[in-house]
Amino acid sequence: MTPLPDFPYYRDQPVAVHAGGWLVLLGSVAVAFTVLTLVPWRTFPLNLVPALLFVAIPLIALRAVTGPHWTALFRTVGLKEIGLMVAFALLTIVSSFGVGFALSRVMEFADNPASEAMRGMTGLQFAGVLSATVPQLIGEELLGILPFLAVLWLCVSRLGMQRRIGIAVALVVSALIFGAAHLPTYDWNWTQSLLVIGTARMMLTLAYIVTRNLWVSAGAHIINDWSGFFLVFELGHVPIGTAG
Repeated sequence: MTPLPDFPYYRDQPVAVHAGGWLVLLGSVAVAFTVLTLVPWRTFPLNLVPALLFVAIPLIALRAVTGPHWTALFRTVGLKEIGLMVAFALLTIVSSFGVGFALSRVMEFADNPASEAMRGMTGLQFAGVLSATVPQLIGEELLGILPFLAVLWLCVSRLGMQRRIGIAVALVVSALIFGAAHLPTYDWNWTQSLLVIGTARMMLTLAYIVTRNLWVSAGAHIINDWSGFFLVFELGHVPIGTAG
């Protein structure tokens, strides 16, 4: 079995990314997220524009910072990787549902407005909305993984932490960043955003940690969210836990 490569960029492999480069990458993620949330196009096909920009802006920045090594985030996909997508999607669903169910005993949750909007849609309308979620969820993986790698670089290359500790710190911090980004979506419910969405994010980042392949975490993310969307469309039920 071929050993997995190390995580890219944090330790000068396959190319060095220094503080300025990480600021550019994190800034590009912030700009992309702002475009996604502020561009008011929500119906097909215009809804594809902000979703595609959400992916394109960080990837363009990554290409500018790392040159041809921007592809280091991605590896090939075969049957094994597809199986891992399904496995990590199930892990994400179970873990986020468990946390969400436990917290729902003591507090109320805000509904995801995107899920709420799917209630009562026609099949054609639902397909149009669903089509935009593919690039959007890949963009959400960049929102999750680039901060993970940035924090890992800070912990290991600048603060001198052991790699294993740096991975753990980066996993938690990047999950909190991802959860905080969802605060407006969930009516500024900090517990729901940081704990429920943060838990789902950690499971998806684990998919990347295990495989070093953003396609796997993106596939798991799509399966997770689409499962919730189909429940809403078919049954009118909004799941407690979702990756966002």
